[in-house]
Amino acid sequence: MTLYIRSPFANTRSRMLENMFDRDWPEFGFDNAIAVPVDVKAEDDSYVLTALIPGIKADDLNIQVVNESVTISGEFTHGRDENSTYILAERPAGRFSRTVTLPMSLNAATAEADLTNGVLTLRVPKAEEAKPKSIKIVSK
Repeated sequence: MTLYIRSPFANTRSRMLENMFDRDWPEFGFDNAIAVPVDVKAEDDSYVLTALIPGIKADDLNIQVVNESVTISGEFTHGRDENSTYILAERPAGRFSRTVTLPMSLNAATAEADLTNGVLTLRVPKAEEAKPKSIKIVSK
């Protein structure tokens, strides 16, 4: 026979979780808080960022590289008819911005970006001074 003991805090935890998900969260400076998922892969000489931004045209994107930070921003437009009644409207609309801070300085001058099928691939080389250097040891 198994005996289960209910924690005296179980009801308190349940209420806290319910309240957390019922709360209106603050906006993040934009009409909607639009999440842009990003993967970052470190390579020997560069970082490769991959972001999912479906429905965005290359002309609607802005990419800035400053020191160790990469910022991807733009605007989603939904193209909905404002005079229509929608049963469900989940496609995001509004401005978005995503900043990723990397561990090393970057070389913005030679960065390359590609947008294919809603996937942005950005290759940003590490700055020359940030790359590891080999030092030759001279024996006397």
